Amino acid sequence: MTPQPNPEAGAAVKAADRDHVFHSWSAQELIDPLAVAGAEGSYFWDYDGRRYLDFSSGLVYTNVGYQHPKVVAAIQEQAARMTTFAPAFAIEARSEAARLIAERTPGDLDKIFFTNGGADAVEHAIRMARLHTGRPKVLSAYRSYHGGTQQAVNITGDPRRWASDSGTAGVVHFWAPYLYRSRFYAETEEQECARALEHLETTIAFEGPSTVAAIILETIPGTAGIMVPPPGYLAGVRELCDKYGIVFVLDEVMAGFGRTGEWFAADLFDVTPDLLTFAKGVNSGYVPLGGVAISGAIAQTFGKRPYPGGLTYSGHPLACAAAVATINVMAEEEVVENAARLGASVLGPELRELAARHPSVGEVRGVGMFWALELVRSRETRQPLVPYNAAGEANAPMAAFAAAAKGGGLWPFVNMNRTHVVPPCNITEAELKEGLAALDAALSVADEYTE
Repeated sequence: MTPQPNPEAGAAVKAADRDHVFHSWSAQELIDPLAVAGAEGSYFWDYDGRRYLDFSSGLVYTNVGYQHPKVVAAIQEQAARMTTFAPAFAIEARSEAARLIAERTPGDLDKIFFTNGGADAVEHAIRMARLHTGRPKVLSAYRSYHGGTQQAVNITGDPRRWASDSGTAGVVHFWAPYLYRSRFYAETEEQECARALEHLETTIAFEGPSTVAAIILETIPGTAGIMVPPPGYLAGVRELCDKYGIVFVLDEVMAGFGRTGEWFAADLFDVTPDLLTFAKGVNSGYVPLGGVAISGAIAQTFGKRPYPGGLTYSGHPLACAAAVATINVMAEEEVVENAARLGASVLGPELRELAARHPSVGEVRGVGMFWALELVRSRETRQPLVPYNAAGEANAPMAAFAAAAKGGGLWPFVNMNRTHVVPPCNITEAELKEGLAALDAALSVADEYTE
């Protein structure tokens, strides 16, 4: 894992990227992508030999780190045996991946529909809910992200939706609980939970319960800020769905497969949805894969009625082989337990210690290997360190923080006025402490912008 500098090769990679690659979510002329030479475990490095500890897990998906040898070997073995096969056939890798996932999903979510990633998993979950209920509308939360495809981005509740919002997608947004910036003037978690549920039921009533097919929530919102819901909230949403005949969809694309110290975040709250979407950590992103775990009742809807949807690469053998290997590695190496243990004993306590030392940290929240620091100009007023959806000069404080972290060998996950701490779930305690030391130094830069 010793990086070998090769700046000439790096320059060539960078030049080809700038000439031909069109990057997502970006103004193409204003970005400067890092040319990456290699990765292993919790680290990656560039062509100049600089190594970074990845506290972003890629895009929060390398749950077993980069280049895990058992997962790499499984992909190689599957490629030698059968690189691809159409989804209408029964294939060992596909069947085994579905079995292993179904064994770990809550309740009776025993049927698995495979997709290529999280966004199309959400697309198909919403389609299933609408067909199952015969209703058109979907309710989703502000401060959420569900994917970049047309329906998924309309369901999304952050600014990435705005440019593609058709206003006719049958989506209604509501406020989910978030005590630190409560929309309900709550002072306690109990108040926040009760008032958020009252607000949701009122939204259902005014939209017309007979028009609402589904309520979709990230079990723990990811990119939007890792707001762990208060006790009783998800159970309350489950009750509302049962009361009004609404399909309850939990989006576990980011929170699933060990990220929260459980196989699925739903297990933290003892809640079973009707549909559960997944991707990312299912195979640590080694080959694109996502899916929908489906309850018995919804699966039965399509028992003798064809489901009108599919994908050419649904359950791709290479992706499913990677999933089988990843799930087995997580079980054998106790990766889920590692995330829970280090989250409780190291990451949570030390992040709170950082918050006590740095006036720029307004709140620390999270669980397992899934944490966020909300950065503020003032703890008293809770004014964000940068404005909502800031760009350019307005985002300078967060850009300075991120640059300081990278300069210290730490690759952060930064969104709006937050830095998320989302390292691989199999990270070691020593690596965690290395990253926390670099984070400590970078927060001193953020402190310079406080009042």
